[in-house]
Amino acid sequence: MTKTSPPLPASTRGPADHEVRDQIVAAATEHFSRYGYEKTTVSDLAKSIGFSKAYIYKFFGSKQAIGEVICANCLREIETEVGAAVAGADAPPERLRRMFKALIEESLRLFFQDRKLYEIAASAATERWQAVLAYEERIQTLLRDVLQEGRQSGDFERKTPLDETAMAIYLVMRPYLNPLLLQHSFEYNKEAPTLLSSLVLRSLSP
Repeated sequence: MTKTSPPLPASTRGPADHEVRDQIVAAATEHFSRYGYEKTTVSDLAKSIGFSKAYIYKFFGSKQAIGEVICANCLREIETEVGAAVAGADAPPERLRRMFKALIEESLRLFFQDRKLYEIAASAATERWQAVLAYEERIQTLLRDVLQEGRQSGDFERKTPLDETAMAIYLVMRPYLNPLLLQHSFEYNKEAPTLLSSLVLRSLSP
């Protein structure tokens, strides 16, 4: 399965591969990690990284545009780990189990690893940033691919429309995908991957 880089936000300016853009994103990631996203202004960021605010605006139209790139990078890390977990299994049922497990583990890792950066993810989910929408779409595509493969191999039932099945399973996964919902799901994070995937797999039996 081929992977493409997430598109830049509409408010991102200048050449996508510009070295200065990477410097701004790296510095902003460090700054947000230390002081938080919500409490930081573009002026604060400019002072911290040694660029003028006007210069930053040559590359990013807003603080959100910078946050979107950082958010997309974090989500891409999760997606890469999930994709690797799924690819490492031979049969569709095991692929689905690993998808559940990796999604939950990697989402929790993001939450506990850097709570300040997690604030960006929370803002992104609240405001439905493009980076989040694109990530959710790619996860749903991966899920549909696994389901389609399972139907072709005879592991999964074929009577229910594929899109309906995929959306139902995605909604089961969503509390561990959405950062706003994730914080209310910690109590069950150890049992969730096994219990939820087993329940889903029983419902998919032909």
